[in-house]
Amino acid sequence: MSGIKNNISPLPININFDAPSKFRMKIKSFLAKPYASIIHSKVRKGMATAVADQHAVLQYLIKTGGRTIFGKEHGLQSVKNYEDFKKAIPVRDYEALKSYIDKIKNGDQNVLWKGKPIYFAKTSGTTSGVKYIPITSDSIPNQINGARDTLLCYMAESGNSSFADGKMIFLSGSPELERVGGIPTGRLSGIVNHFVPRYLRGNQLPSYETNCIEDWETKLDKIVQETMSENMTLISGIPPWMQMYFDWLSERNDGKKIKELFPNLQVIVHGGVNFDPYKAKLLNSLGGQVDMIETFPASEGFFAFQDKPNHEGLLLNTNSGIFYEFIPVADVGKENPERLSLGEVKTGENYALVVSTNAGLWGYSIGDTIKFVSTDPYRIAVTGRTKHFISAFGEHVIAEEVEYAMNKAANEFNTHIIEFTIAPAIEVSEGLPYHEWFVEFDTPPADLRGFAESLNNHLRLKNIYYEDLITGHILQTLKVRPMKKGAFIGFMKSIGRLGGQNKVQRLSNDRKIADALTEWVAK
Repeated sequence: MSGIKNNISPLPININFDAPSKFRMKIKSFLAKPYASIIHSKVRKGMATAVADQHAVLQYLIKTGGRTIFGKEHGLQSVKNYEDFKKAIPVRDYEALKSYIDKIKNGDQNVLWKGKPIYFAKTSGTTSGVKYIPITSDSIPNQINGARDTLLCYMAESGNSSFADGKMIFLSGSPELERVGGIPTGRLSGIVNHFVPRYLRGNQLPSYETNCIEDWETKLDKIVQETMSENMTLISGIPPWMQMYFDWLSERNDGKKIKELFPNLQVIVHGGVNFDPYKAKLLNSLGGQVDMIETFPASEGFFAFQDKPNHEGLLLNTNSGIFYEFIPVADVGKENPERLSLGEVKTGENYALVVSTNAGLWGYSIGDTIKFVSTDPYRIAVTGRTKHFISAFGEHVIAEEVEYAMNKAANEFNTHIIEFTIAPAIEVSEGLPYHEWFVEFDTPPADLRGFAESLNNHLRLKNIYYEDLITGHILQTLKVRPMKKGAFIGFMKSIGRLGGQNKVQRLSNDRKIADALTEWVAK
């Protein structure tokens, strides 16, 4: 793929890679500082022009997309503004896009975007099986520069660049790619692994060979071996993976805290799931101060990142080939939902996120819900999934609400949560139906009944419909099922989804996950 042209911006420096390693490592952090200042300034300026930038992105997408098979079928040539765009382009999911993906697989060009994709990002769908998300030469810079800007903004805001002198974990799926319709195909993280700049390759762990291991536990064991004696300064990954990695490191080192093993560890980069339910346990495992940076990456695009350490919300990436639309959660699933552009959103409201991109996604609902914590600048928080909620009784409880309740209860009872999921218990042997919480504790609370009551009360305060069902004697107080140690690891392994970017589904409207978990319930 070396012939691909793009506007991915490496550090504009020439490092002498034949210089002694100690000098070479120090030079990275030294020369990164002025570049971080340049990128940080550019990001700050973009905050003031976000709405105008979104308008420009839409016009660019319409102009380029109008010459594609998709664009001609949807009349993009006649689209002049956002109102026209909404009439021409319906909101769609992967199934509605699949016929166009199949054309690309069959070798057709100019289908969704000009030419052909340079990659397919392979991802698992809940209803579509394996999904193939196109990545084009125009869209790949969004993924690479998004990760770059995250770290450079952190450098500029914190003044800390010394982490660039140590070893860093960039956990990825296998960088070995298959071909689908002649197009290199693999996990997004495996694709992005090919774009790690040369000046960082010497810092990167685990090794290429270890990243290629498919079995998760074998891979994790090798990662522990490769990193245990290294000067680790940055670790990135989803929180469940990091916790498992920390647990294995601690077990192999007489229970030592991570900061004892890696005294120079300075930065944790996380994303993919809400961090709050994992935060207390991770901080306990760390045993010392480490800066946390949150990101919002997906196969469909690198959407947002935490541009200011210890600051609420992720800055929306508004000038990177992605046009965003926002559907109020109450309208999700309607034939003609209300669709809002960036300039029309309000803080505090939950929206389903819809994107059109220079990878050839059009009116594509990515399945995530967000809310704006600020509109000056536009910063968001990820609140859940559009298909992951409980409304078996009309309560429409979402992930943000149960995670809030869990954090409150865990703090009150001084306990750490490893993982949890919730399902409705509808057909009960006696009494009223209820929500059943399957919770794996690091150390179970002494008063489990009091813990459940606290969860219930906090959820009642957060969700008025749930409150009405409790007071109206439609539901009884939720029940907590403590799980055996390693329950969720065992469950994920049993369904072939252990490790990597795989996540436990928080909320279900049926009992499939709940019934599968019964063998791991603690007595």
